[in-house]
Amino acid sequence: MVKGVEETLKTKYGMIDIGSNTMRLVIYEHNQGLRFKEIENIKIVARLRNYLNKENVLTEEGISVLLNTLQSFESITKHHDLNHVKCVATATVRQAKNVEEIKKRVALETDFHMNVITEFEEAYYGFLAVINSTEITEGITIDIGGGSTEVTYFQNRKLVEFHSFPFGALSLKLNFVQGDVPTVAEYEEMKNYLHSQLEEIPWLRSRRLPIIAIGGSARNAAQLHQSFTNYPLGGLHQYEMKPEDITYVSQKLCPLSYEQLQGMDGLSKDRADTILPAIEVFRQICEYSDAPLFMLSRKGLREGVFFDEIMRPLNIESFPHVARESFQALIYDFEIDTEHAKQVLTIAMSMLDSLKEVLQLSWEEEDWLLLKRGAYLFHFGQYIDSESSSQHTFNIIANRTIEGVRHRDRLKLAFVSSYKGKGVFRQYMEPYGRWFTKDEQRKLRFLGALLKFSYSLNATKRNIVEEIKVKQDNGNTVELYISCRDEYRAEEYQAEKQKKHLEKVIKRNLKLEFVNKIEV
Repeated sequence: MVKGVEETLKTKYGMIDIGSNTMRLVIYEHNQGLRFKEIENIKIVARLRNYLNKENVLTEEGISVLLNTLQSFESITKHHDLNHVKCVATATVRQAKNVEEIKKRVALETDFHMNVITEFEEAYYGFLAVINSTEITEGITIDIGGGSTEVTYFQNRKLVEFHSFPFGALSLKLNFVQGDVPTVAEYEEMKNYLHSQLEEIPWLRSRRLPIIAIGGSARNAAQLHQSFTNYPLGGLHQYEMKPEDITYVSQKLCPLSYEQLQGMDGLSKDRADTILPAIEVFRQICEYSDAPLFMLSRKGLREGVFFDEIMRPLNIESFPHVARESFQALIYDFEIDTEHAKQVLTIAMSMLDSLKEVLQLSWEEEDWLLLKRGAYLFHFGQYIDSESSSQHTFNIIANRTIEGVRHRDRLKLAFVSSYKGKGVFRQYMEPYGRWFTKDEQRKLRFLGALLKFSYSLNATKRNIVEEIKVKQDNGNTVELYISCRDEYRAEEYQAEKQKKHLEKVIKRNLKLEFVNKIEV
């Protein structure tokens, strides 16, 4: 489908998430596929939980805050001419005894129909978001809201267990902390309470599985850790921490005053009084489940609702290949020439097949995948500017979320796809040297140089190279026979110019023999 036609099929959807702490209006653009992107995100800190009285009735003041916020959202949805706006409410409205009255008031005084989702639905939507934005097959999700905390266990990308705890970051603060930050005694009381709550969930104990965390508190915990460690990459989705990193963040925050917390880089000012209870929940769940890994998912309940809506008519629950879908989005966004990319990949694989025995290369499945992805994204930064295509390619891949691809793998792809030469490679590698061994760095250089050479063999994008094989190997020089089906002088010129990069990595000279198959 050509891009112009596809653009006419784009549809905008609105999603209102009425949480216990915040209310959000998010507008997505959906283009008839299985992917959608966020184009607007408006957040209001309503703190509805503060208006739920001891009888679990949402007070008139709280209902007014809810209605006023929805009416402000209404003006935005009208501006965007949205016909499809979903409005969901979670723990505070769900737990309110006057929930039916609240629903009626919303229907009468706004354009929205408020759907109060169940505990299971809230947990399920979070799970759905995680399995459709990562490639983790077995794990535990945790979503700390303002008034409840949902956890799930999934195996083979299927939901197996779920539980909704009757506490959230805001309700913990309200129930255990008198001031803005907990005292030592308040902290101990809260910790004991959380421990007793976890003890009631035996399926969570000692699972030894990755924890994937959802929501604003998790996002802030990850941002704080990135700030404390001067993390060099952009992006939060799929950011990984060890359980001890959660403890480290907690230890850094505990001595601080409320005013100091409000000024912290990476911490939203409106979460300064709830971040410590939230981090304690993360810490205890990591400890109780003996988790080896804590990962952040930027996709949560809101995205889960849309995944459910898009996929239910198709009778599917998850994408079979999350990363593949993300790469398709990249290819579309940057108008990548897929026919050219396929030819570059074919040439690279043929070269590799010819050279691996000569060079005695060790080759693993993940190397093939990196080569394939790199062929499609090689110097695609020329879409922005051809003169600085390497820099743009590296910066985009290193700092753009690619769902289903972890940060370290994304960085490897950035090195391979942006390869320009040894000097530039070392420049890009400087902040990340400790991430990769010398052998890993050499393999990344080899893959980058291989793709750069393969790219030159399709310089005119005519797909003329048909066969590459080693004709002779005398130890210092490898002679390559390159059969073409058309006039090859442009490819020959570029290949002779670019072969030095590959020669430097493999420490052998390359002698190229081009043959026009038609003339032979």
